[in-house]
Amino acid sequence: MNRLLTTILLLATFGTAVAKDYTLSTPNTTIILSAEQGKQLYFRYYGAKAEAADVRAAGRMMKYDAYPAFGTRCDAPYASLVKQHDGDNATKFVVEKVEKVDGNHLSTLSFWLSDVAHPNLVVKVNYSAYNDCDVVKINTEYFNNGKKPIVLQKYMSAVLPIQSDNCVLMQLEGNTKNENNEVVMPLPVGQYNISTTTASRIAQYFNASFMLGLDGRLEEQSGPVIAGTLIWMGNSHFEFYNTPVARVQTLFMGGINPAASDYTLAGGKSLTAPEMVFTYSSNGKGDATRSLHRWARKHQLLDGTKQREILLNSWEGVHFDISETSMVDMTRDFAALGGEMFVVDDGWFGDKYPRNNGTTSLGDWMIAPSKLPNGIRPLIDLAHSNGMKFGIWIEPEMVNNPSELYEKHPDWVLRHPDFEPTYGRGKTQLILDLTNPKVQDHVFKVVDDLLTAYPDIYYIKWDNNMSMHNAHSQYLPNELQSNLYVDYTLALEKVLKRIRAKYPNVVIQLCASGGGRLNYGFMPYFQEMWTSDQTDAYHRVLIQWGAMNFYPSNMLAAHVGSAYSKYTQRLIPIKYRFDVASMCRLGMEMVPAKLNEAEKEYAKRAIAEYKVIRPVIQQGELYRLVSPYEGKRDFTSLMYVNEAKDKAVFFAFRHFFKHDMSNIIIRLQGLNPDAKYRIREVAPEVASKPATINGKVISGRYLMEEGVVIPELVKGYTKNAPLGEVRAGNDCRSIILELTEIK
Repeated sequence: MNRLLTTILLLATFGTAVAKDYTLSTPNTTIILSAEQGKQLYFRYYGAKAEAADVRAAGRMMKYDAYPAFGTRCDAPYASLVKQHDGDNATKFVVEKVEKVDGNHLSTLSFWLSDVAHPNLVVKVNYSAYNDCDVVKINTEYFNNGKKPIVLQKYMSAVLPIQSDNCVLMQLEGNTKNENNEVVMPLPVGQYNISTTTASRIAQYFNASFMLGLDGRLEEQSGPVIAGTLIWMGNSHFEFYNTPVARVQTLFMGGINPAASDYTLAGGKSLTAPEMVFTYSSNGKGDATRSLHRWARKHQLLDGTKQREILLNSWEGVHFDISETSMVDMTRDFAALGGEMFVVDDGWFGDKYPRNNGTTSLGDWMIAPSKLPNGIRPLIDLAHSNGMKFGIWIEPEMVNNPSELYEKHPDWVLRHPDFEPTYGRGKTQLILDLTNPKVQDHVFKVVDDLLTAYPDIYYIKWDNNMSMHNAHSQYLPNELQSNLYVDYTLALEKVLKRIRAKYPNVVIQLCASGGGRLNYGFMPYFQEMWTSDQTDAYHRVLIQWGAMNFYPSNMLAAHVGSAYSKYTQRLIPIKYRFDVASMCRLGMEMVPAKLNEAEKEYAKRAIAEYKVIRPVIQQGELYRLVSPYEGKRDFTSLMYVNEAKDKAVFFAFRHFFKHDMSNIIIRLQGLNPDAKYRIREVAPEVASKPATINGKVISGRYLMEEGVVIPELVKGYTKNAPLGEVRAGNDCRSIILELTEIK
């Protein structure tokens, strides 16, 4: 059925002057709204898959304004606040028409709402449901059909009423090198907000994602849960209201942060608010996580179903001290370990201002002859001759004021002409003004010139090391300065679309002082994201665990750092470091030559083994078994299971040693209860001495109901440490097990 016929049929129902229920369903969930022409649009239900008649009979049918505007209930939460050209800001939205469009993977209901008092203002609220995963999307579009401008002062993407007054909220918070910490708390009475204001490093402190347990708990395998995340590369804003309102006890609104973002919408123009993604689970937060991961890999993440390579990045090994000799040595040494790609990080560029530290050169994307006198071509060829791919680091949205670019174009940066700017990294860094079309061309040209000169560059690391401190555009007129946050984000998206149109296959990693840009909005343009600059492996367990609540493992880059962490002054053995990094996309971040011979041999074995288990880790379903945020916090365990349930990979970590520690029973999840699984330890510390469970055959039912005990995890070392390592005591032991069904 085409779009026009669908619209006509739906509009015909309005002739009865009776509200009609509109239902969208995923395989296991349903969302219901009701509409009547000339009346308000009402949100009725979101939860487990159901017929409208059953929801109504069970007393679960809500009736809440699906998109409340300031003007009719000014004492209640509102999603929309619009100031007309004459200053009037009272709005009353009523349904004008309804459209339904069915696609290959999703169906979309669009409700066109018009303002009773101001015919120039029209809002279109879209609800979409996927037929192959339990995800719904909601977003809103604003249209100014008049000739004079209007100002959008609040323009939320989604409103979600919830029938619960006993919600438990989980959010992610942190900072550089400490991102994505789980914070769980009862949703407080009244209003609670989560907002981001950094504009470029949008996930630096808070992530635009949340989970709500609806019955006073937030558990892994049981209980009703709603999870949500915003697809937006700019500032976000979530509002939670825990206030009894008729049959709605909790209300959620989410979208662009309206703070300092009054958006002037010219006559005849429109603005599309970003999409909010939701999933509902009757079976705990683990099921909600798997639904988000499944949807992300299938429908949002670029190349989400493709395998990711094992790489060595130069940053932690040499920092800015790039030289041809050091890069050649690292390439050859990593190839000898079985690596698949070498990436030259920061420090390779700058002519007049060679990049020797973080104070100069951003914007001058020419090879520094003092560092690489023969350019990067010999490095690319060397990587290829060793069976590897080549990648390189850039930070194209930024500039240092000691740079040739800044000398030519000081007007290209974000700063107020009457203020001394606030600088970022190195006390000289500034953000380029992407609202300026010339700057957009420049950022595109950085990538285009690099890939035109070296078309066999396989991988780019795209960094961003500064939040938007100077929110003033030298390009926008003063009356449009409050458009900056939104227009910058839309301009960045425009540039990324342009890059992807010309270079669809180059692999690009997104970095922002670590995980400062972890967001679904970037997924269509980047295959992976750098999870954190923190390479202390124990700290990484916490960071990766938090991130994987919402983000799939194959988009999270995790690297093996040096034994000694400069950030925590902790010594960590090589096996534990490899096992932690193997939870996601494995890589290394060190000088391989600094490993002793036993460690090199172990690294070679670990890399070879990761290649065997990689398909299950990168594409399998995640099951969290023992959380590092709960209980005694001595242990962490998780596992991945492939779609056929005939392969699984199990991880367990003992972080801290205590004398006479008790064995822990770990119950597995996600297996076929009727199958028998052979267990194999992956890359044991000493190849000839695998764990006692190695080679055992156990039924899936027993593994899930009764679990396993791994005594090696609680033992300490009584003699010299294995692999000839220097280590601090007996902390940080780990194990990886591969489970294979016996056919």
